[in-house]
Amino acid sequence: MKLSVIGAGYVGLVTAACFADRGHQVIGVDALDDKVRGLNRGEVPIYEPGLEDLIRRNLQAGRLTFTADTAQAVRDSEIVFICVGTPSRSDGEADLTAVATAAEQVAEALPGYRLIVEKSTVPVRTGERVRQVIQLVTRGAVEFDVACNPEFLREGSAVEDFLHPDRIVLGVETERAERLLRELYRGFDCPLLVTDLSTAELIKHASNAFLALKISYINAVANLCDRVGADVEVVADGMGYDRRIGRAFLDAGVGYGGSCFPKDLAAFIKIADEVGYDFGLLREVQKVNAEQRDLVIRRLQQAVWVLSGRVVALLGASFKPNTDDVRDSPAVEIGRRLVREGATVRVYDPAALRNFLQEVPEARPCRDAYDAASGADALVVLTAWDEFRALDLARLRSALRRPVVIDGRNVFDPPTMRAQGFLYHGIGR
Repeated sequence: MKLSVIGAGYVGLVTAACFADRGHQVIGVDALDDKVRGLNRGEVPIYEPGLEDLIRRNLQAGRLTFTADTAQAVRDSEIVFICVGTPSRSDGEADLTAVATAAEQVAEALPGYRLIVEKSTVPVRTGERVRQVIQLVTRGAVEFDVACNPEFLREGSAVEDFLHPDRIVLGVETERAERLLRELYRGFDCPLLVTDLSTAELIKHASNAFLALKISYINAVANLCDRVGADVEVVADGMGYDRRIGRAFLDAGVGYGGSCFPKDLAAFIKIADEVGYDFGLLREVQKVNAEQRDLVIRRLQQAVWVLSGRVVALLGASFKPNTDDVRDSPAVEIGRRLVREGATVRVYDPAALRNFLQEVPEARPCRDAYDAASGADALVVLTAWDEFRALDLARLRSALRRPVVIDGRNVFDPPTMRAQGFLYHGIGR
């Protein structure tokens, strides 16, 4: 099939590359000419395991191209995916400016029937607005359908998630739209749920909000564990064996971040507000998440007394491992707060250093974990990269001025750390 994907961010690039790898002809669209030229040379602007190889392979095979010409891409496609950003406004509402712009550009270019598919995470009833915009621009002269096909991609494993999903959700209004999308996803081995537009839109928000809830719940449990001398890792294991609960997203730490959970949770609360429902449960999820970042600062203050003039090494800058994304990363907020307190911040991350330094320019980049720890008064683990689990603890302790470790991701074993002479603080351990 012939597809166009508007937006070359995380979702758009993964969508375009993976559909091309499934044998479809795909045109990726982005407004930035320099970005388009780079992508056509195989230069990928984000770090996502497997994505660069996927893009280069399909560029070479002729199944994938990139352009800044939205109109031509629409004319050359049967299905048009909208994968643009929907950032939060100051009140938590999703900013749909890019979605509206994309819908107008598509409408102006429609030569005949096209299926326009929302893949961006959008508030419920956005599909109705997209349809209204296109009807107004085309004055009803062109036939089209609007559908919703939410993405469930985890940064760091997005390619695997796309090619081997645990479910596919199709929000459609007509049999024709359903038929096209079923054909597009033919061969994917997973449950396929067909529903209406509004239900599909809500499934995405409800899913992300529930996962954020699990994270905040286990962090609240971790805080209780600290007070009673229990180990939250064992508690989570014991919970996880229950098939009704599951172990995923029960890792205590400094809280969630990234481009999805904070934004989607705020938007879901706003959606509820607009229809007169106070989603207080989700407000508490936000509160617990914010408090986990405060906890790290308090632990540091307890360990080194005053932060002004201290050297603090941060291991990890991205909001999770296997990505260079620092949007809403706990490391960014903690780094900024340490700078405001007068501390010298040293930081190491395998992939996200450049992005972190754009947010916290006062930080000093380091070549590895040992370089970051060299002469530091404390070390704080903020991203659970696998390489941190394999560090030489004796060398790490020798590098530190004071053997203080605040393990915000519970990557180390507490008895081992204490046996090595560290003043060690995990989360709920």
